[in-house]
Amino acid sequence: MKKKAGWYIKTGMDKEFTTVSIPTSLHKKIEEFIKGTEYGSVSSYAAKVLRESLSKAEPATEVFSKDEEEKVKERLKALGYID
Repeated sequence: MKKKAGWYIKTGMDKEFTTVSIPTSLHKKIEEFIKGTEYGSVSSYAAKVLRESLSKAEPATEVFSKDEEEKVKERLKALGYID
């Protein structure tokens, strides 16, 4: 692990890591929470939770193009499901 511009960076396997500070009381709660789970460390659990949180915050991708959406609406109207 080397220090670079105030950050600790652990390199290997094409990934870089940095240190994130959390209150000691929270760290202890997470340690207790993850005992007996698949998470080997507080860091791995925190990374998972943060990834999930960020993925929820990302804008949803369109399932249908505008043209496809119009075709679906027309079909639903023809079937009497919508007006």
